[in-house]
Amino acid sequence: MKKLILWDIDGTLIVSHGAGIRAMEKALTKRFGVKVSLDTIDWAGRTDTWLTGEIFRHVGLPDTPQNAHDYLEAYLELLPQELAAGPQGHVLPGVFELLEQLHRRADVAQGLLTGNLKRGAEFKLTHYKVWHYFEFGAFADDSPRRNDLGPHALRRAKERHAVEFDPANTFILGDTPHDIECGKVIGAKTIGVATGRYHVEELAAHQPTAVFKDFSDTAAFLRVIDAG
Repeated sequence: MKKLILWDIDGTLIVSHGAGIRAMEKALTKRFGVKVSLDTIDWAGRTDTWLTGEIFRHVGLPDTPQNAHDYLEAYLELLPQELAAGPQGHVLPGVFELLEQLHRRADVAQGLLTGNLKRGAEFKLTHYKVWHYFEFGAFADDSPRRNDLGPHALRRAKERHAVEFDPANTFILGDTPHDIECGKVIGAKTIGVATGRYHVEELAAHQPTAVFKDFSDTAAFLRVIDAG
């Protein structure tokens, strides 16, 4: 059976050292004249569309469809600039090698399951030179609720590969408990990685299929995939 690997982005594939948060803060100023720090908002594992509502509540702006649209458009305009500005981020340990090895395997398909907007995901992963590994995915455009994204990813994987991917052969990778939860919702296997804000022990408490300190041990990761 062909296996499906669905990657989170921030804290799993890459670290951008706050480029997204800076773009979100500057978008508030650009569109609404509001200058405020967003450091107190819990970003980990959330979607950009969910965060927009939280940000509006935080600063007292009406959470209307038009405001949300205008704000996210401003964010997407600013994000490439913030990615190019310092401090520079990077692809996380072992990710390049793992992406390449999985890409070469005929029995594996790779996609994204991320809280980023699709255009934001493309900006980030193009900047770090790994966008070409991903031909489909599920994004914040699909739903503000991360737990809704799994079915979108499965549907797009089927459309792209003409294969009905069994959730039991699907692996959702991420650095937060939200990633683990959204995988369990669809019956997928889950792999936690402690390259974000959560430690190995914190991720393990949510009972993923496996958890890694980082992805530098390619062979150990592949053993989990092949045993599934």
